[in-house]
Amino acid sequence: MENNLEKSNILVTGGTGLVGSHLIEALLPHSPHKIVSTIRTWDPFSYFFMKGLDKQVILAQADIRDYHRLVDIVCKHEIDVIFHLAAQPIVDSAYSFPQQTISSNINGTTNILEAARISPKIKAVVVASSDKAYGQSDELPYKEDTKLEGLHPYDASKSATDLLARSYFKTYNLPVTVTRFGNIFGPGDDNFNRIIPGLIKALIHNETFDIRSDGKMIREYLFVKDVAAGYIKLAEQIDKAQGEAFNFGSSHVFSVLEIVEKVIEAYGNKVEINILNEAKNE
Repeated sequence: MENNLEKSNILVTGGTGLVGSHLIEALLPHSPHKIVSTIRTWDPFSYFFMKGLDKQVILAQADIRDYHRLVDIVCKHEIDVIFHLAAQPIVDSAYSFPQQTISSNINGTTNILEAARISPKIKAVVVASSDKAYGQSDELPYKEDTKLEGLHPYDASKSATDLLARSYFKTYNLPVTVTRFGNIFGPGDDNFNRIIPGLIKALIHNETFDIRSDGKMIREYLFVKDVAAGYIKLAEQIDKAQGEAFNFGSSHVFSVLEIVEKVIEAYGNKVEINILNEAKNE
């Protein structure tokens, strides 16, 4: 039976970020009763605020590491559906500050799952993992039954998040499902640590572009509006999706160097590329 999002009370953690903003934008036509988004920092130039989404949702100041605050939000707003997107998303930051990443990604996810578990109203929980949860594999595209073997702090945090979420279905029958996306790109991405916005910025300002890795890492790239549609479809089909994890991708794989070449070709300009060969698994 399809889970109708109309008149539902929806919580999006990390709703002011890139994916969260596009997800909220895509949820609005479904006529939910209310959408609540957690927020930690206010960026008036972000896609979320530039599109006026702050005027169409309820903003709840929160850190996902604060369990009691999350319980308060879920109970106060009588949340039916949770999209858990909030996390520490930067691979390089995870390498430098692993404790912060583990606290946000693993403990934060546990807090959300616990808040959902004690609520009698929850109909669906969709948790964001990543294809990074697989670690490094010689075979692409990944399959859902490929082992989760994150080797580095960020990857391992996503492996743990993935397993924890599905364990709550197996143990507590919580209606939870997990998404594993590749690299996401699209309008409003002002995180210049990521390859596509970082390269576009370098092209605009005629700056040298640093590739932190050796540039050979191969992944799929997915447009952010397709990601939002994937989240909504899983929430609507939670009866079939609960307890499972789903890969979403374009079915086309590219190395970092290939993506750099394609962006430069599309922009119609050249930029100096500096391969640092320092970062792991990116």
